[in-house]
Amino acid sequence: MTDPEPRAARSGRGSSKGPSRGQSGGPSGGPTRGTAGVWPLIRAERTALAADLADLTDEQWTTPSLCTGLTVREVLAHLTAGASLNSVRWLAGVIRCRFDFDKQVAMRLAEQLGATPSETLERFRRVVPSTTKPPLPALAMLGETIVHGQDIRRPLGIARAHPIETVTQAAEYYRGSDMVVLAKGRIDGLRLTATDGPFTTGAGPLVSGSTLALVMAMTGRTAYCDDLEGDGVELLRGRCETA
Repeated sequence: MTDPEPRAARSGRGSSKGPSRGQSGGPSGGPTRGTAGVWPLIRAERTALAADLADLTDEQWTTPSLCTGLTVREVLAHLTAGASLNSVRWLAGVIRCRFDFDKQVAMRLAEQLGATPSETLERFRRVVPSTTKPPLPALAMLGETIVHGQDIRRPLGIARAHPIETVTQAAEYYRGSDMVVLAKGRIDGLRLTATDGPFTTGAGPLVSGSTLALVMAMTGRTAYCDDLEGDGVELLRGRCETA
């Protein structure tokens, strides 16, 4: 659920029928990188997020996230669910929910929410080292962790200096994938260039900014368009708002 809106609210989006069984490399799955090399990056991102949320007040836990209709606490529970859900359980949930993927997301989130914010955070801490995942490439899990981490941090005013290699891996993945979220299609006909790292892709009107801001805008987070510059920003903003 990297897209900021539920699937039911989106129409005409390439792969909007839930997680796909893509591979970790090639045109549809971003750059080739060994799975073993991705999991340490995921663990580092999870560890940093858990640390950032350690001292939140009860009121802060109810802050609306960048995911429409979800609080920061609910987004964290969603991340826990993703790290607890293997292919068999994912498929069983899809069947149980009669292929309503939004319903499956809500069901799994509720399973991991816990009774209190402290329990929500503790459940997330337990999955920090997990390599369990739905039928998605590991790079998709890295992207989910970074993007949803920022869905939580930005509304709370928490900053994180992501390692440039890590966030570049996510950018490289999203530029070639519409797997879980429309990203490749959203940036079609635009030239994206990072100002803090090596990432660049596409041709057309320019969109430039930090690699993180590009990743977040690619995945539909309109707020991050404010952090970008170039002739293509308004076109990208419109795609974030209407897709």
